[in-house]
Amino acid sequence: QADAAEVLALTRELAPGVALEEEVVKELAWQSCGDLAPINAFIGGLAAQEVMKAVSGKFMPITQWLYFDALECLPEEGKETLLTEEECQPRQSRYDGQIAVFGAQLQAKLGDQKYFVVGAGAIGCELLKNFAMVGLGCGPRGCVTVTDMDTIEKSNLNRQFLFRPWDVTRAAAAVSAMNPWLRVQSRAERVGPDTERLYDDEFFEGLDGVANALDNVDARLYMDRRCVYYRKPLLESGTLGTKGNVQVVIPFLSEAYSSSQDPPEKAIPICTLKNFPNAIEHTLQWARDEFEGLFKQPAENVNQYLTDPRFVERTLRLAGTQPLEVLEAVQRSLGSERPRGWHDCVAWACRHWHQQYSNNIRQLLHNFPPGQVRCQGAAPTVPTRCPPALAPVPTSLPALPCPQPLHLDYVVAAANLYAQSYGIEGCRDRAAVAQQLRQVRVPAFTPRAGVRIHVSDQELQSAASAMDDGRLEELKASLPSPEELPGFRMFPIEFEKDDDSNFHMDFIVAASNLRAENYDIPPADRHKSKLIAGKIIPAIATTTAAVVGLACLELYKLVQGHRRLASYRNSFLNLALPFVACSEPLACPRNKYYDVEWTLWDRFEVQGVQPDGQE
Repeated sequence: QADAAEVLALTRELAPGVALEEEVVKELAWQSCGDLAPINAFIGGLAAQEVMKAVSGKFMPITQWLYFDALECLPEEGKETLLTEEECQPRQSRYDGQIAVFGAQLQAKLGDQKYFVVGAGAIGCELLKNFAMVGLGCGPRGCVTVTDMDTIEKSNLNRQFLFRPWDVTRAAAAVSAMNPWLRVQSRAERVGPDTERLYDDEFFEGLDGVANALDNVDARLYMDRRCVYYRKPLLESGTLGTKGNVQVVIPFLSEAYSSSQDPPEKAIPICTLKNFPNAIEHTLQWARDEFEGLFKQPAENVNQYLTDPRFVERTLRLAGTQPLEVLEAVQRSLGSERPRGWHDCVAWACRHWHQQYSNNIRQLLHNFPPGQVRCQGAAPTVPTRCPPALAPVPTSLPALPCPQPLHLDYVVAAANLYAQSYGIEGCRDRAAVAQQLRQVRVPAFTPRAGVRIHVSDQELQSAASAMDDGRLEELKASLPSPEELPGFRMFPIEFEKDDDSNFHMDFIVAASNLRAENYDIPPADRHKSKLIAGKIIPAIATTTAAVVGLACLELYKLVQGHRRLASYRNSFLNLALPFVACSEPLACPRNKYYDVEWTLWDRFEVQGVQPDGQE
């Protein structure tokens, strides 16, 4: 107190006649010996990004003073009695800078925390570093559990500093446990409904909080539901290039992560994807849709048809042309296109190549000859939509029996994926596949008159409203009964961009670039295709450091048990602009049932005997 009073007196001497905020001056005096890792991480991230701007000449530099404080992290009440000189004295420990600000009691409390870090990627590594530096989970009763099912890739090393070249191909969660300052339990199982036997009631009830470091919305929503169910605080962080955000979820005070959501991304029109692409992004999205429509959705529908007696009934209630599309896919998968061995898979891939990259393009050129202008409305001379110029079908290219490398890439990947979906052993020998292609007979194709090709989503929606009931009845009659296929099942394939041995990206790259060739669009290499198809914007160390610094400031408040919503901050930043904004979290919506007020954090708890005899 005496030191603070002296600093205040000196300030008055230096600024006579200026109205001082005396409490702020005193706080500055009290915290002057402090040193907080989260503040350093945030300011360091900002400063490092400014260096990058100076070196690269990209983005807008800071051109004015930048002021930042986090005074709301201090105790809400009783600060004068809690943070005495004795409480904040140095202990000759690595946490003395933090003890000078918050006192030894909070340091001990931090050490005894049990936290769950979900993900050990860019944000996860930064969280673990900051947790070690603040001493979270370093006490005798503390622990940090980290889970990440991914393995480390070489491309991770620039932003995931816990990993080194010799860690490549190893499990991320296991390597993170090498940090000597943390009492860490590492796991490699993903969080989700299928692992609730591992992450069960006992696990969650023993936690003090959860910190998400996830890269997809579905996993975030799942963890949010678990935190609401078990009434655990959640630190939610995310980055997108130079953009970042932090959301803190406080039981009984704030709304949940899932209480609000971003507006949906602007979608590419379906007809642009199907018939008139004009950018590599369009062909890659088309290839992703092809992957789902060939190797995942049909297999899922077949398995449902074989196990659910009401599958057809439910399918017929779907909107538009979906019933026709689903039943046709099931009929093909169980009938005309069901392979009996590897050779059938190669033949299917060959015929599908011809259908997509030759026959369909010839039909499109027949309907829309080069140079044709499509007109609509009362003024026929005003073109309202003109299909992009289509490259003529390349008649000079060798046919598939003597395939080009890109053609063979497609057939090898498609055949292996098709085989996987039926549980058939594949083949990686390109020469053997090329030899098998010589035995495949492809029917000749002639464009037909009267084939309708939609040039707008409005036309497509109008056509979808006209259902061919006769065709549906034919399909229902032609489906084999589940009793005829005892024990048969298919294997849906989930797209995984990061495994270079599974043919997923091989198929995407080949399918996209072949379509780009049809439409005279510059192709994309594997790296660029992976970024676009996986909707990847690489994580930047500067943004990650700043975001996690802000998240760990919220950690201080959670561990202290702040009960005022106004003490917490949700943060949003874009270091490119630069822009940083903080806002108070939204309160959880309150509802009334007669005279009882309730929120999403409330529930009925019924005490009784369970079927196993336990109460």
